[in-house]
Amino acid sequence: MKKLVLSAAIAISSLTFAQQFGIKAGMNVSSLSTEEGLSDQGSKIGFNAGVFMNAPLAENFSIQPELLYSQMGEKYNQTISGTTYARSKHLDYVTLPVMFQYNATPSFYLEAGPEFGLLVSAKNKFTNESANTTIGESANYKDDLNAFNFGVGLGAGYYFTPNVGLTARYVAGVTDIAKERPSGSSAVRNNVFQVGLAYKF
Repeated sequence: MKKLVLSAAIAISSLTFAQQFGIKAGMNVSSLSTEEGLSDQGSKIGFNAGVFMNAPLAENFSIQPELLYSQMGEKYNQTISGTTYARSKHLDYVTLPVMFQYNATPSFYLEAGPEFGLLVSAKNKFTNESANTTIGESANYKDDLNAFNFGVGLGAGYYFTPNVGLTARYVAGVTDIAKERPSGSSAVRNNVFQVGLAYKF
């Protein structure tokens, strides 16, 4: 029993010592979808940024929880009498992805895992794209939407050096963004493709 406890203590201390912390930032390409497909056939550019911790679980496996600020939503254009207008939905979240990574090589990994999100801001904008001016912007209506967002992420990454890497991830939304939805209407979910850089300390 003492040997078992000692072995567990050594394993835990080794895991703690092997943890790495880092920062990451990148671009989001987000959209909203229903069961029939994209809700308005448009995607929006945003950003994501935050911190992460990477800890080994086994020889080729590790876990990476992250805390990110992530901009989601959608944007679609309309052309009226030669003028292009854009309607966009800006949904900003604080997200907690928990990625399980398979380290295929010391530099390249594949990952999958859940992502939990908390809505912090929801605004709609109507802009004149031809003149690059904002026509109108709604007040923050986040209280009218579902505060919790859940998604499933799949991704990969490559570290050019032991500290600097390129990351890519797609997160498919599972939960409806609406707090309440009329019976018979389709749920609307967040979807986002992320690409960026990571730096390990």
